[in-house]
Amino acid sequence: MIHNIIFDLGNVLLNFKPLEYLTQKVSDLELVNDLYQQIFCSEEWVMLDRGVITIEEAIKRICLRNPEKVKLIEEILYDWEKILTPIEGSVEILRQLKEKNFNLYVLSNFHLRAFEKVSTENEFFQLFDGMIISAKVRYLKPEPEIYQYLIEHFKIDPERTIFIDDTRENLDAAKKFGIKTIHFISSSDLCQELKKLKVL
Repeated sequence: MIHNIIFDLGNVLLNFKPLEYLTQKVSDLELVNDLYQQIFCSEEWVMLDRGVITIEEAIKRICLRNPEKVKLIEEILYDWEKILTPIEGSVEILRQLKEKNFNLYVLSNFHLRAFEKVSTENEFFQLFDGMIISAKVRYLKPEPEIYQYLIEHFKIDPERTIFIDDTRENLDAAKKFGIKTIHFISSSDLCQELKKLKVL
């Protein structure tokens, strides 16, 4: 019997579409792709997820590589968090699961500043029984340490647990601990998968 359900955040409960955001901000598609690579695919982005540098340090490092784009990079890195809007269908599923008294958790790779912003602005975060955020624990999915930390910290029985994530690599890592997984495609698909497992 399932007792625990773990949610990823980005593109599961919160929209995260940086390319769309950049396209709205910049008309030059070549520049859009360059900014995407230089910011969202950068080593600094991963370091922010791991919580080992501040946003100011990340900006400084990225700007050193891109001196001609300093103003734009600063603007993006202080502004991008506004794209993290709730996926309403997923939030509704979360509420239904809470009403059924499941233990609900977050396991997500997330910048500290961005997490503090979204967790205070969105009431659904109050539904969770616990949250493991990469920037706080200094581990990243799919590293095994972050799953081990989650299991031990919340005393979770993996065999009674479902993990929902949009990245297969993260799900494969969870399976190694005996956790059941659902690959998130859409809220409607998630609803059907949970019904198959007799959770909804």
